[in-house]
Amino acid sequence: MQQLKPCVFFDRDGIVNAPPVGGARYIVRPEDFHIYPEFLDALRVVNELGYEAVIVTNQKGVAVGLVREEALIEMHSHLFETLIEHHLKLLDIRMSTTADNAHPSRKPNPGMLLSAAEDHGLDLSRSWMIGDHDYDVEAGRRAGCRTIFVGEHALPGADFCVPNVAALAPFLRAHLAPTGG
Repeated sequence: MQQLKPCVFFDRDGIVNAPPVGGARYIVRPEDFHIYPEFLDALRVVNELGYEAVIVTNQKGVAVGLVREEALIEMHSHLFETLIEHHLKLLDIRMSTTADNAHPSRKPNPGMLLSAAEDHGLDLSRSWMIGDHDYDVEAGRRAGCRTIFVGEHALPGADFCVPNVAALAPFLRAHLAPTGG
C-alpha cells in the first residue's frame, strides 16, 4: 500500500497572487493576475521539505457571469509557466465555480481538499491549509488539516496566524516537519 503524502493547500487570491484592486470582487482579466514573489518563496520551502502543494480556490465570478472560464485557464497557465521557470512544483489547482454556498466544493466546505486527497493520495492529518479568509481556515479545519491564517489580525480558530504572505516562507521553514521523501 502506497503511503499517503502530506500537502500544503493554498488559497489563491491574496496568497498566490495579488487580490483584485479598486474594490473589484474578482480578477477578470489575465493581465490583472499578478503572482506574489513571496508565494514563490513559500512554495520553494514546501517543495524542499517534500510536501505536495495544491491551490484550492472559490471562483464564484464564473457562476455569476463576471469571469470567463477561458480567462481562469489563461491565468493558471501563466502560473504554471512561472512555476516551471522557477523550478517549482504544484500538484494541482482545484476550483469551485459555483455560487451555491452549500455546495460541497465551495469553501468553507472541505470538498476541494477532500477530492484532492482522494485523487492524489494525500494525508490530510499531516497537511496544512493557508488562506486569508475565515472560510479558508474553516475548510482546512473541516478537512482535518492544520491551518494558517494570513492577515494583520489573528483569526480565532486558526492554528497559526502570520501577518502577510512575506512571513509564510520563514514560518513554513520553522514549522513544517521534513517528510523524508
